[in-house]
Amino acid sequence: MTQITILGAGVMGLAIATELAARGLRPRLIDPAGKPGSHACSWRAGGMLAPYCEAESAEPVVVRLGLDAIGWWQANGAEVTHRGTLVLAPSRDKAELDRFARMTETHQAVSGAEISTLEPELDGRFQRGLFFGTEAHLNPRKALVTLRDRLAEQGIEIEAEGAPTGMVVDARGLSARDELTDLRGVRGEMLVLRCPEVNLTRTVRLLHPRIPLYVVPRGDGVYMIGATMLETGGKYRVTARSAVEMLSAAYALHPGFAEAEILELGSDARPAFPDNLPRLRRRGNTLFANGLYRHGYLLAPAVARMAAEYITTGEKPEFMDEDHP
Repeated sequence: MTQITILGAGVMGLAIATELAARGLRPRLIDPAGKPGSHACSWRAGGMLAPYCEAESAEPVVVRLGLDAIGWWQANGAEVTHRGTLVLAPSRDKAELDRFARMTETHQAVSGAEISTLEPELDGRFQRGLFFGTEAHLNPRKALVTLRDRLAEQGIEIEAEGAPTGMVVDARGLSARDELTDLRGVRGEMLVLRCPEVNLTRTVRLLHPRIPLYVVPRGDGVYMIGATMLETGGKYRVTARSAVEMLSAAYALHPGFAEAEILELGSDARPAFPDNLPRLRRRGNTLFANGLYRHGYLLAPAVARMAAEYITTGEKPEFMDEDHP
């Protein structure tokens, strides 16, 4: 079999390497950082495996292909928390909750008492909600390290430098804009808080016409909070306005967040094509795998399988570029 070199060790590159290794191949994996880390936007992801919630704004194909993500991550050693997703809205924004319900499926409408049963610390704060019981979440950083370590056990180490050999799979994310001119950056901002006073056990989405917020528990009183999605190609620090809005929304969800310790403020640009769907694009000896948008951990398994099947059997992927002009 021809040597295969994967460029980039973010979620896409590691997932493709994992799929190729499962088929008996030993690809080279090159990333200038030499390991997963903050240089990749997948390091700052929420890690929500929530295909049904994504139907609120994503194409149906995202839901369909994202349904297998939970099983894939579990099969490849990641620790997945199966607690579902709780979607809430303040009383003044009940129209947002109704809209979310119309755009999605498989949810259960829950009353204030049922919300209190699911998350006792939210007792009395919300009168209505939606519960997506089959969804899950993971810790993105631990998941990336797990994939790296499992590949290393098979003799596939991340090389910090070196010239590509054989067929090249370019999974560099936004760095591939030098070759993919239709790729754009969609900035996401997040913060990590430590707040032992708050005890939430599952992903909570707080709907708001201007500041939709998601809170993902990381364990030991640590929470990842994300809200913004800005159309920009650059990577900047978190703005003061975004930080204030995220903290204000978190406080609206649970007043205990007012006493939280801010561990991290992060911002990065996610790679996206015009229709916000991923692509596999072949140019000569290079296969580009890119455009995960905000669905990195949800769609990386499906795109990685498509890439591996294309490389090993020639099977045409669903996301092959010529099908999405």
